Amino acid sequence: MEIKDKLFVITGGARGLGQAMAERIAQEGGKLALLDVEAEQLAATVNELTQRGFSAQGYPVDITDEQQLVTTFAAIAARLGPISGLINNAGILRDALLVKAKDGVVTDCMSLAQWQSVLDVNLTGVFLCGREAAKHMISGGHNGLIINISSVVNGGNAGQSNYAAAKAGVAALTVTWARELARHGIRVAGISPGVFATDMVASMKPEAKERMCMQVPLRRTGEVAELADGMAWIIGNDYFHGRSLQLDGGIIV
Repeated sequence: MEIKDKLFVITGGARGLGQAMAERIAQEGGKLALLDVEAEQLAATVNELTQRGFSAQGYPVDITDEQQLVTTFAAIAARLGPISGLINNAGILRDALLVKAKDGVVTDCMSLAQWQSVLDVNLTGVFLCGREAAKHMISGGHNGLIINISSVVNGGNAGQSNYAAAKAGVAALTVTWARELARHGIRVAGISPGVFATDMVASMKPEAKERMCMQVPLRRTGEVAELADGMAWIIGNDYFHGRSLQLDGGIIV
């Protein structure tokens, strides 16, 4: 698929990895519909892109709200035309140990709220966005592409029961949808990133960041532009389907 003149919907597009992927698509002549729950940051990102002459629209939306999403995708298609691509990127962290204990005494545990909020955004939100995008691609009668952003920790990671389970689910959805949607001319692929230089990583204590980088054989975090490069490669390679690109610098988790 060529990016030029195609419409891409990116969730979590207001900052970080989503913003970097939006930037790359815009630079290659694509049109953007950016979804994010942070309305103010979303407006700033869209304004920055449009000031540079790129085609971008922002849609503040909670991707866990089914009716909001149905309405939003319908509005995008009506205003901007056929949806060619969806980048399922939005996600949150609510890290905690399953059970925290010392000397046989339980002191804390992951709450149901911590568990459910991450599953709602990182898995249910991906499902809802993927479903709505696929509906519009099929009814529009044209080929499409869905890229799901999973994570290197989708095989499990201490302190991230909720996040790891959700991202494992995202990886499974990628394979499942690839088998279901190919007959409709829709490719589905994934990216499993490691640790990238986002605002969240930049805010970490230097010693914590150093420990994290020591787990990466390349001894550094990934640059967001490098993830955008991976996304662009998937878009351009029409035979990449049902698989996830492991983009993690060889991290050991």
